[in-house]
Amino acid sequence: MRVDGSSHSDVSASGLRVAVVTSLFHASVTKGLTAGAVAWLEEADADEILVIDAPGAFELPLIAKKLAEIGYDAVVCLGAVIEGDTDHYEHVAGRTSEGIMRVQLDTGVPVGFGVLTVRSLPHAVERSQPGEHNKGREAATAAVMAANVLRTLDHS
Repeated sequence: MRVDGSSHSDVSASGLRVAVVTSLFHASVTKGLTAGAVAWLEEADADEILVIDAPGAFELPLIAKKLAEIGYDAVVCLGAVIEGDTDHYEHVAGRTSEGIMRVQLDTGVPVGFGVLTVRSLPHAVERSQPGEHNKGREAATAAVMAANVLRTLDHS
């Protein structure tokens, strides 16, 4: 028996409640990530799409954990952490990614990682543009694929 998530093009979110949590910091970038994630979730027929704003990337894991605990089947975390002249970038990027992974492992609910960790604003803008390479879209796809695999395993 092989359990896989299918190809990206035929993934269905039907039957799933999905939350999208987006950092307000670097909103010019994160709005594009959110638009990409929500558009894909609508195309994939998600039963419910909840969109929530977070103050910044650092708060994403806490909000994702609460959403997982109250019954969402998948959570998509979106943000942009852009390197600057201080160590702040490394602390926020590292702790945010660790926190998001911990939410998945602690709750068993997939959390799509759509937090851009980039060297410059143009790199972030490029990754938030509409289209199939939008990183919000990719994070939503990954979260739904993981949720579908987990459902298959629960039923086998």
